[in-house]
Amino acid sequence: MTRTPAPIVAAGLAARSRWHPVEIVFWLVAFASYFLLPGKHLILNEIAILALFAISLDLILGYAGIVSLGHAAFLGFGAYTAGLFAKHIHPDPLIGLAVATLGAALLGFVSSFLVLRGNDLTRLMITLGIGLILLELANQMGWLTGGADGLQGVVMGPLLGMFEFDMFGKTSYAYSLITLFVMFLIARRIVYSPFGMSLCAIRDNALRASAIGIPVNHRLVAVYTLSAAYAGVAGALMAQTSQYASLDVLSFEKSADVMLVLVIGGAGYLYGGIIGAVIFKVLQDWLSAITPQYWHFWIGLILVIIVLIGRERMSRGVATLVAPFRRKPAIPAVKAEA
Repeated sequence: MTRTPAPIVAAGLAARSRWHPVEIVFWLVAFASYFLLPGKHLILNEIAILALFAISLDLILGYAGIVSLGHAAFLGFGAYTAGLFAKHIHPDPLIGLAVATLGAALLGFVSSFLVLRGNDLTRLMITLGIGLILLELANQMGWLTGGADGLQGVVMGPLLGMFEFDMFGKTSYAYSLITLFVMFLIARRIVYSPFGMSLCAIRDNALRASAIGIPVNHRLVAVYTLSAAYAGVAGALMAQTSQYASLDVLSFEKSADVMLVLVIGGAGYLYGGIIGAVIFKVLQDWLSAITPQYWHFWIGLILVIIVLIGRERMSRGVATLVAPFRRKPAIPAVKAEA
């Protein structure tokens, strides 16, 4: 018989959460891009927002095993909340960001009780249905949301009262990148905690997790609410930096795109969403410049080729590339004393 004393568990968690030099270099490069790529701030801003949105989905898909086809509901809710708040109440970006985060979290908390009912197929249909309902509500409430024309007339105040949002995206990218980093730090701390380990146990075997005393439903409600809040932050950033919100942020395509990002980058280690967002946006920008009307087709074709031809080779390469981000030192067990 073996047992794992609390000090050993704590040491194992500390080892898992220790920063790898590759991670430090990764973030140094990310912040250096602000100075090294001055003409690319607009697309870099989009990458940062998409990466945060992907992290929000990874929290429930990669760590809790909840598959969602309507995650754009929280992205869109955060975007419209931030836009409406800036237009009708107060233009301060940080206050609007906080309000949108709380609103999306509340929506996630309420909808989590529906999502957790049934099996994976039921959850897929419920998440898709919630997204479609919000899309139609935003379309019908044109007096508030602008309907098919989108929410226009959003004017943001200067960030921290000093930095105006410019048309070149300098302030927008700095704002989004710093927010992404802060939210990543919080998510990293969560997934490397006992709470995060319990989520992985639920993902692997919910029945066994329940048998050993993990409150499965409470954990899933908590992580679903957290994931919704993260998506709301991404939506708020999208509306604030573009000063516009449209029905597109609630569409099924947004949910499919973020799922594709995680497929490209990998789920279950947070960096997958960031890496996938970079690859997806670079491909989108490159292919849309070549064939503006058919870039979706070419991305789909590339994915099919990867799966059919180079899946094993690419899997080995990606595994080597992301190994420093995914290290999971085992927690040693010791024999119980007689």
